[in-house]
Amino acid sequence: MKLSRLIPAAVATLTLPLAAACSSNGGSGGAYTVNWWTWDEHQAAAYQQCVPAFEKANPGITVKISQYDSTDYFTKLTADFVAGNAPDAFMNSVQYFPTYANQHALEPLNPHLSANGLQQFSEGVDIWKGKDGEQYGLPMDWATSGLYYDKGAIAKAGYTDKDIQNMTWNPGNGGTFEKIAAHLTIDDHGVRGDQPGFDSKHIKVYGSGVLGAADMVGQTSWFPFAASTGWTQGNDKPWATKFNFTDQRFIQSMDWIKSMVAKGYAPAYKQFNVGGQASISDSQQLGSGKVAMTLGGSWEAAAFANLKGIKVGLAPTVLGAVGRRAFSNANGNVIWAGSKNKSGTWKWISYQESATCQTKAALYNASFFPSINSAMDALVAQQKSKGVDLSVYTTMAKDGDLVLQAPYENGSDMQAKLTPLFEAYFDGSKGDGVWATAEQTSKQVIAENQ
Repeated sequence: MKLSRLIPAAVATLTLPLAAACSSNGGSGGAYTVNWWTWDEHQAAAYQQCVPAFEKANPGITVKISQYDSTDYFTKLTADFVAGNAPDAFMNSVQYFPTYANQHALEPLNPHLSANGLQQFSEGVDIWKGKDGEQYGLPMDWATSGLYYDKGAIAKAGYTDKDIQNMTWNPGNGGTFEKIAAHLTIDDHGVRGDQPGFDSKHIKVYGSGVLGAADMVGQTSWFPFAASTGWTQGNDKPWATKFNFTDQRFIQSMDWIKSMVAKGYAPAYKQFNVGGQASISDSQQLGSGKVAMTLGGSWEAAAFANLKGIKVGLAPTVLGAVGRRAFSNANGNVIWAGSKNKSGTWKWISYQESATCQTKAALYNASFFPSINSAMDALVAQQKSKGVDLSVYTTMAKDGDLVLQAPYENGSDMQAKLTPLFEAYFDGSKGDGVWATAEQTSKQVIAENQ
């Protein structure tokens, strides 16, 4: 799961009073610094663009933005909670939010929201509410996945953009997605995957990119397929007590992914690893010329558009039994409960959540989608002028095709324990029996924090 994103902004409007956020009162405690952290270097640079205007409107308040690598970020946060040195506010992932809220490390925002007359919230704000009903965070951005494809390869195979835009799928025969992927696949002798004499062991171009992943969410791999059957990750909303890994719709979807590898239509898990370690990105898969179409993140749109020698098209995820279903990941803005400058800190994060700041940040760096409609519209217009069409994503959001990540306890431990099970399945060392273990593991991990 990409940590840099999370909530359908195009359908989520958060109304915050700009006047309150930009109050000229620097606070009752004199001059002080509000420390704000993020793990995303792009967002650090983007939100830095909002600092001068905020500081000018709030004499006496200085904002310091710090960025730490995602591999150390949450470990450092947890240690600093204990030491009493945590930042006043920070970007949080829904994966870690429930644990922090249960540990009383986060400041309830309801008093601040009430004091500033905020009554209207977007749908996505609810994922930042604790089981106690308190609002602990505000949405910052969102991300999802789409299907990127090589227009030249598509045309040469006799397909049109419309064919790719409307691909269907089911775990039985793979729908038109598998049919198209088969024809797009070419072996070393130039024979296509649906032609006599095709050699599934020696592939020059795969019709599909990698579909298997150790990621328990599968945002840019298996999730859009499994979810389009009607399968849901959690067994209850919004707080799951286990993940539905023994649901036959999920298992059949995973088996279909393995069949795509066996048939030669998709690369094996880790086939595109570099030096046996890091996998190349989705855009690099397409850019290598060895893949005709692949799922990729919305945050990768510019990278795909800038591929040399390839004209890239973008399509929504496949149509299944319940329509399109793409995973939407979101990040939130939270205040540390131990902050000594909560009033000034609230002014800063509420300004970050204003249309003025989000628009400025998004236009500075297009790697994330802002959580306010007008800011997202401005980003779409900017990118369209540069030849990058993001309308696929905004349409999916407006059509209700996005599945929002639900909160669950012990997110870090969950990822650590489920990743090896997914990896074992996709590398072939485990079969379908691994999913009962995965479901039981998810149940145990969630229960540990209840």
